[in-house]
Amino acid sequence: MKQQQAQQEINALRKDLTQYNYEYHVLDKPSVSDAVYDQKMQRLRSLEEQFPSLITSDSPTQRVGGEPLDAFVKVQHQVPMLSLANAFNEQDLRDFDRRVREGLGVDQVSYVCELKIDGLAVSLRYENGTFEQGATRGDGTTGEDITKNLKTIRSIPLRINETSTIEVRGEAFMPQKSFLALNEAKDANGEEPFANPRNAAAGSLRQLDPKIAASRNLDIFLYAVGQWETGTLTAHSERLAYLSSLGFKINPEWQKSSNIDQVIEYVNSWVTKRADLQYDIDGIVIKVDRLSYQDQLGTTAKSPRWAIAYKFPAEEAVTKLHDIELSVGRTGAITPTAVLDPVKVAGTTVQRASLHNEDLIREKDIRLKDTVIIKKAGDIIPEVVRVVMEARDESQIPFQMPTHCPACSSELVRLDGEVALRCINPSCPAQIKEGLIHFVSRNAMNIDGLGEKVIEQLFEAQLVHTIADIYKLTQDNLLPLERMGQKSVNNLLEAIEVSKQNSLERLLFGLGIRFVGSKAAKTLAMHFETMDNMMQASYEELTDVNEIGEKMADSIVRYFAEEEVTELIDQLKDLGLNMTYLGAKPNTAEVQDSVFQGKTIVLTGKMEQLTRQEAKEKIEALGGNVTGSVSKKTNMLIAGEDAGSKLKKANDLGITVWNESQLIEALNLSENG
Repeated sequence: MKQQQAQQEINALRKDLTQYNYEYHVLDKPSVSDAVYDQKMQRLRSLEEQFPSLITSDSPTQRVGGEPLDAFVKVQHQVPMLSLANAFNEQDLRDFDRRVREGLGVDQVSYVCELKIDGLAVSLRYENGTFEQGATRGDGTTGEDITKNLKTIRSIPLRINETSTIEVRGEAFMPQKSFLALNEAKDANGEEPFANPRNAAAGSLRQLDPKIAASRNLDIFLYAVGQWETGTLTAHSERLAYLSSLGFKINPEWQKSSNIDQVIEYVNSWVTKRADLQYDIDGIVIKVDRLSYQDQLGTTAKSPRWAIAYKFPAEEAVTKLHDIELSVGRTGAITPTAVLDPVKVAGTTVQRASLHNEDLIREKDIRLKDTVIIKKAGDIIPEVVRVVMEARDESQIPFQMPTHCPACSSELVRLDGEVALRCINPSCPAQIKEGLIHFVSRNAMNIDGLGEKVIEQLFEAQLVHTIADIYKLTQDNLLPLERMGQKSVNNLLEAIEVSKQNSLERLLFGLGIRFVGSKAAKTLAMHFETMDNMMQASYEELTDVNEIGEKMADSIVRYFAEEEVTELIDQLKDLGLNMTYLGAKPNTAEVQDSVFQGKTIVLTGKMEQLTRQEAKEKIEALGGNVTGSVSKKTNMLIAGEDAGSKLKKANDLGITVWNESQLIEALNLSENG
C-alpha cells in the first residue's frame, strides 16, 4: 500500500473511531459492537505501525502511549482557576443573591445551577482543534501538566471542530463502579484501599505512568472555559450548549433558574436525589448566567463574586443496629464497632460504624436492636449520630462491655485518665497482628504489597510473629500461600529489602512505642541521630527535646528498658535495617529567618501542589509546629480549597489565613535564601 492510500484509510478509520467513542463515552448510546470497534482500532494500529510518519497526537491510538514520566512539568494558567466561596444553608444563598443584585443594581438575576462533581479540577487546552495540553488546578495560578493521563479519559475528545485556541475546564472523577472495582483489586492484593472516589481520581491522574491512569476508568464533566479567543456567546448556559456541540461531555442535570427561589428548589431536590447518581457530588454550583453580569461583578483575590458553591450537609440515614463487635488495637485498646443493616450513605454502602468507647455507648444510650441514625464524618468515616428513641420497644438489649479480652481472654483494665478498656497482655495475638500491620503501614516502614490482608495471611500461616520475622521471609515459604505467584512474591521481597534503607524515624514510628506518633518519631530521630543514642537516652535527656513531654519520655524509657525490645533491635541490626537518621537537619540560620519559626500552624482544605504531609514536613523543618485544631494559640491557618469550619473559626478569632500559593511562596523564599 502506498502512503497516500494509507493516509486516506487512516483518516476514515479515525473519523469512525472518534464517532464511536463519542457515542459510547459521552452519549452513552453505542452504535456498533465492541468487536467492530476493536477490529477498526486494530486496523488503525497496523497502518500506523507500517507508516509511523502518519501518526498524530490526536489519533485514537495515542490515548495511552509513551514511556512513564520522571516528573510533572509546571503549567502557568493564563486565566487563574479560582476556587468558589461556599454556602451552607438557604440564608447563605439568599445573601449571595442579594449581593449579586445590589452589585448589579437590578431586581432579578437568572442563574445556572450545576451539580458539584467531587473530583479533581483540570483544564484542557485545544489549539487548531487538537487537544494539546491538560493540567491540574494546582494553586489556581500554577498547575501540573498531566496531558498523557488525561488522554486516557475516553470522554475527552482529542480533536474538536473549533480552530480558535480554547481552554475548557471541568472535573475529572472516578465513577462509583470504577471505584468499587479498584478497591476490590487493592483488597485482593493486600493493598490499602482508597478512602473515597475523589482521592482515587486525584491519585490516578498524578501517576507518572499513564498506563496506570488508563486502567482506572476515569470520566469527566466540562463546565467552564478559561482562555477563549471567540466571544460571540452572551450567557453561561449558551457556553454549556456550545461545549456540548463540540463533543465535550457536559453534565446533563444543569438547570437555568430565573430567580433565587428556583435555585433553592433545585438545591433541595438534589439533597435526596444525589444517592441515585453513579458518581459522587458534594454540592451544587450556582453561577450568574449572563456573561456581561459576570464581568461587571468581577472577582476577589480568591473567588468570583458571580458564583457560589452550596455544600450539602453530611448525609444521614436510618438503619438497624444488630450487634456490637469488639476489636483489639496494637496498644491493647478495645474498640466497639456497630454492625448495621446495610444502608447507602454519601455514595457508598455502610454496614459498620465505630462507636469509639464504652463511655460514648452509655452517653448515647445505644442498645442492641436499636434503630439508629448514621452519617459519614467528613463524608468518609461512618459514625452513629443518635438513637431513634420513638422506634424503641421491648426488644432492645443494653450492651455490656466485656471484662476479658476477646482475643486472649486476659482481664481488661482501665488505666488512670483513660476512657478505653485495655488488654495489657504483651502476648495477645490481636495486638501482635495489629502491631505488624502498623509496622508495614504507609507512614511507618511503607512496605508496598504488605497490607492488612497479607499480614493476616502470614500471621495465620505462622510465618510472622515479630517484626523481625518479616525480614526472614523467603520465596520458599511465600510461594505455597494462596494468591502468591512468582511475580508478586518477587515484588514483595524486593519491597521488604528496600525498606531496610528507611531513615530512623520510620523505624521508630513503626515500633509502635506508646504516645510516639510520626511527628515525634522524626523529632527524636533528628535529635538523637542513631538508634543506640535513642536507647541510651535518659528521661531527662528526652524531656529536654522540644515537644517531647513527660508522658512520652516515660513511655520511651520504659519501652527500651524491656529485654525483649533490646533483643528485637539487635535482630533488626543483624538483618541489615538502617539505624540512622538519613533526613536533612534544618539549617539553624534558615530556621531563624523563617516566617514559621516558633509559630503554631493549622492546615485545612484540599491542597493541590503539596500533600498535607509534605506541607507539614516542610513547615516543621523551618521551625513551625503543625497542629490539627484551631485555637487561640494558633498563629496561622493555611487554607486549601473547600476549607470549612476551621477557616470560619480562624476568621472569628482573627487568626492570619494564607492560601496554598502564599505557603508555596514562603517555602520557596526559605529554600532559596
